[in-house]
Amino acid sequence: MNMVAPPSAPQVVETAPQLELDEVLVANEDLNIGMAIDGQLRWQDWPVNALSPDYITRTTRPDAIDELRGSVVRSTIATGEPIRPIKLLGPDQSFMSSILPSGKRAVATQIAADTSAGGFILPDDYVDVIMTSRPPERNGSFVTETILENIRVLAIDQTIREDEEGRLVQVGQTATLELTPRQAEIITVAQQMADRLTLALRSVRDVDPEQGSKGAEHLLSGGASGGAVTVIKSGRQSEVHTR
Repeated sequence: MNMVAPPSAPQVVETAPQLELDEVLVANEDLNIGMAIDGQLRWQDWPVNALSPDYITRTTRPDAIDELRGSVVRSTIATGEPIRPIKLLGPDQSFMSSILPSGKRAVATQIAADTSAGGFILPDDYVDVIMTSRPPERNGSFVTETILENIRVLAIDQTIREDEEGRLVQVGQTATLELTPRQAEIITVAQQMADRLTLALRSVRDVDPEQGSKGAEHLLSGGASGGAVTVIKSGRQSEVHTR
């Protein structure tokens, strides 16, 4: 019966084409803004046809892990995300000036736990700045006013320390805000007039970067057209009179 049975059709096995791979530099862990690179990078196999021109590959930069040691993260990088040079700063580059948009100024203002939403304000949050003062004509009564609205927080000197009882949050004393030159003048005047400046955290639903921020222009009335500005340059202090 085997002799008269028709021969079976040959089986054809299709093999997938060999996928060409290279190694891409990726993050071992989540890298937050301001972190220094020191061992958080690794090489990861990556299809060559899926490579982006700004990825760092082992073929083009085999010593990239050592070369990037000491660099500072300027934009958040997630675990497993390819490292792109645009998201890093060299050890000799200024972090704050590089993340500051053109036309903006970084201005520091003093804060405390009871004036900064209990320590929950973090970089890239948006806040309103509220001034509390006691004008002489009000006989000691307090007056509050929102002098800046929809202001982005660039940095805050908040540190996290772990002790025997767990993780404790220590609130710093300074917040750095992203302001226009005019807003920088407003908050400088407010710091001299106010008994206290308070940062009010805005909901993410109320934040609209395209809308821009607002400032209390009336604080500069009468003072913007004259007076003296103290300038510190190369350790020397001088006064420049404005018109």
